[in-house]
Amino acid sequence: MSANATTSVPDYLSEEILLHPEKRGFPPFDLVRLLGTVFAPTEGCRVCVLVDFDEPAGLIKDFAFLNHDGFPVQKNAHRHFYQGLRDGGLAALGMSGGEMFAFRCSHGSNLDLKDDVWDTAGNHLSLDRDIYPNYNLILCISTFSATAPLTAKAREFGFRGATLHGLNDIILNSGLAVDYHEVSADAERLRLALTKADSIEIDFALEDGRVLTAWLGLNGQEAQKSHGLCLGKTPDIANLPAGEVYFVPSDARGQFPMKYEDGTLGVLDVENRCIIRSTLIDGNQATIDAHNARLADDPMTGTLGELGFGTQVLPVSGADIQDEKVLGTCHLATGRDDHLGGDILPSMFKKHENSTHDDILFAPHKTPNFNISQVRMKRGAQQEILIENFRPARYLMDALAVGR
Repeated sequence: MSANATTSVPDYLSEEILLHPEKRGFPPFDLVRLLGTVFAPTEGCRVCVLVDFDEPAGLIKDFAFLNHDGFPVQKNAHRHFYQGLRDGGLAALGMSGGEMFAFRCSHGSNLDLKDDVWDTAGNHLSLDRDIYPNYNLILCISTFSATAPLTAKAREFGFRGATLHGLNDIILNSGLAVDYHEVSADAERLRLALTKADSIEIDFALEDGRVLTAWLGLNGQEAQKSHGLCLGKTPDIANLPAGEVYFVPSDARGQFPMKYEDGTLGVLDVENRCIIRSTLIDGNQATIDAHNARLADDPMTGTLGELGFGTQVLPVSGADIQDEKVLGTCHLATGRDDHLGGDILPSMFKKHENSTHDDILFAPHKTPNFNISQVRMKRGAQQEILIENFRPARYLMDALAVGR
C-alpha cells in the first residue's frame, strides 16, 4: 500500500447502519473461520463440545436428544459444531478430538458446574478428571452461561475455550458470522474512548413521564473488553458472540427500572453499590415482594458487579448473549464478578444457588416500557454523551472511525 493510501470505514460502520443496524448484511456462518480466528493457533489442539441437560445421562447417550422435541441449543451445538468438526473442521484446523459431552444444567447464570459429565456412550465421567486436563479447547454450548466457572477452571487446568449459551439461528448467522479481528479492533476503539472514566450516569425515561437516574462510580479504572479473541496458549475463556466494553463499579446510587421475567415492572433503589429495594410500577406485587425478600435474606444478590456497553452492529437475537453486545445498549449485572476481576466471590453468598452473575439488559426489544434517554460519561474535566434513545451518540460513532 502506498504512503498516501487511505482505508475507508467499513460499510457496517456507516452512519446509516450504525443508526439502523437491521440493515447490515452478514456472510454465511463458517465454523472453520470462526474457530481459526478466535483460537489461533489451533494446530495440535484437542477440542471437545459440552452441552447441558436436566437428565444428561439418558439424553446424551447415542445422541438420544436428537429424537426428542425441544433442546434447540443442544441441537445447534450438534449440527453446527460437533458435526462441523467431524465433517472437515478438525482436519482444516489441524485439531483432534471433537467429542461431545453432557453435564447437568446449572439452572442459573454463571453458577459453578457439578463435576458429573457423560459421554455419548453413556459413561459417567468427571469434568475435573476426564475433561479439563485432557482438552486444549472446550466449547460450552449450554442453556445458561458458564463463563465464570469455566474461567476459573481454565486458569486451574490450563485450557482455552468459549461459552456460547443460548445459541440460536440468528446468532449463528450474524454474531458468529462476523470477522473477530474487526470485532476486537472495534471493541478496543471503544474501550479507549471509555477507559479511566470517573463515572457514568444513565437516565431512564418511564412511560409515566418520570426520569430515573443511576450513577455508577468507576474511580478512573481501566475499562475491560470482551472481544472474542483467545489467541496463543494462555488459558482464557471467550464469551461468544463478543463485543463489549465493561467496568466493575466501585460505587453506585440512584434508581433504575427493572422488567421481571413475568413482565412486572419495578423501580430499584440503589445505595452504596447495592440494590436495597424494589417498588412496583405495574404488574404483580408478589414478584416485587419476592425480590425484596431475596434482597433481605441475602443482600449480596443485590450488589452491582458490572456495567457493560455493547460494541457490535448486530440484529436482535432474542438471547442476551448477543443482544447485550449490540451498540447502543447497556447492561448492569448483579452478583459474582470474580471472572471480571471484581471482588464478589461465590463464597460470599448465603446460598450457593444465589451466587449467580445476572445481566439486566436495557434494549428496545427487552425493555419497551422505558427508554434510555441518555448515558453520560465523566472523565476528569471531559464530559461526553455516549448513548441517546438506544442509539450511539456522536462521540462513540467518531471513536469507531479512529485510525481507519
